[in-house]
Amino acid sequence: MDKKKVHDSLGELEVPADALYGAQTQRAANNFAISGIRMPRHFIEALGLIKSACAATNQELGLLDNRRSAAIVQAATEVAAGQLDEQFIVDVFQTGSGTSTNMNANEVISTLASRRTGSDIHPNDHVNMSQSSNDVIPTAVQVSACLYLERHLLPALNALEAEIVRRANELTETVKTGRTHLMDAMPVTLSQELLGWAEQIHLGQARVSDSLVRLRSLPLGGTAVGTGVNAPAGFSTGAVAELSRLTGLSFSVKHNLFEGIATQDAAVEMSGQLNTLAVSLTKICNDLRWMNSGPLAGLAEIQLPVLQPGSSIMPGKVNPVIPEAVLMAMAQVIGNHTTITFAGQSGNFQLNVMLPVIAYNLLQSIELICNSAEHLARLAIAGFTVNEENLAASVSRNPMLVTALNSVIGYDRGAAIAKRAYAENRPVLEIALEDTALTEAELRELLDPLQLTRPG
Repeated sequence: MDKKKVHDSLGELEVPADALYGAQTQRAANNFAISGIRMPRHFIEALGLIKSACAATNQELGLLDNRRSAAIVQAATEVAAGQLDEQFIVDVFQTGSGTSTNMNANEVISTLASRRTGSDIHPNDHVNMSQSSNDVIPTAVQVSACLYLERHLLPALNALEAEIVRRANELTETVKTGRTHLMDAMPVTLSQELLGWAEQIHLGQARVSDSLVRLRSLPLGGTAVGTGVNAPAGFSTGAVAELSRLTGLSFSVKHNLFEGIATQDAAVEMSGQLNTLAVSLTKICNDLRWMNSGPLAGLAEIQLPVLQPGSSIMPGKVNPVIPEAVLMAMAQVIGNHTTITFAGQSGNFQLNVMLPVIAYNLLQSIELICNSAEHLARLAIAGFTVNEENLAASVSRNPMLVTALNSVIGYDRGAAIAKRAYAENRPVLEIALEDTALTEAELRELLDPLQLTRPG
């Protein structure tokens, strides 16, 4: 591979001849060959947008001439659009401030801008003007997460909720045995069960939206330690306003820039909301697996869409593959929250020093929930069929129906009827007809499963 020599404040070294990055990026690539995992696409997009916003603001404030500013904005826009992703080579597991990734962006943008203008555009003096890695990288964490959440996750959750509600509206008259402790309980409609899931997703969206208010508040302009050293008056408000214009999102400047740089509390909070969503989706997927279990020895209440063979040795076996895949994804999200929580504690005095791993895990969690919601809606919820006969048979022999007689015959007598119905494998109605003075018509009215799902 052809090489060229580049230098920085530590001296000279070689980089690939076609590289747009420089010495600091190459040193990071040499020093941090830890995982082979690079910073996520959404993070690089946010970084490009930030560099563009900063260059435009520096020009407005009279710090950058029009030619340099325009060249930086053009190159940064290409970074944001994903046209230069192969130039971002730094491992996620790097210096905790993310300085290496910030310099990776500065060097790539500097090289492109310099070539296009034929003049010297320095990665630090010009591209990084009025900035520090210590405010740029926390800002990129938040901007990248906001973009992904607003553009993709919230719409995916809304679509999942809508699909669950659509199926629930089809099943308002379908009664099934309710279960508590995995044991038979009073009947519910399948619609009621699904609407419980829909509400979980609805509340998950509300939690994310609430936390977005704090995630949109950015520390840009705090520079090295929060004092804003080397950033002129008006830079923070100008750069954040330009970011809002570029993204279409309503960003604001942090009320306290020291808090914004020293902590990652907003990211930890959002990760907590994603963790709650992971728990919600886990519950829904486990319900689906139980309802689908069988087809002979399980509940067999529904049949999920048949997507692929389920065994390499047992012909004809079909598994609930989408709920299982989502469950694994949610386990990852829950693990990511543990990582983000640990990383969020790693703020010492004026800087958190686990910023890249927070960015990586937060964005992966958003991606996993987004894709899982889409798969669950399209490949599981939309197409499951209901085994009406199995549901009806289960309900008719459910001894817990006797609960409806409590106010008429009392708890103890009801318990005796339930035990006998279970022991003799007979419907509660038959036993109650023998053991009480109630008529068959009265019992049928009292024990009507559909009516029992609509008390009062």
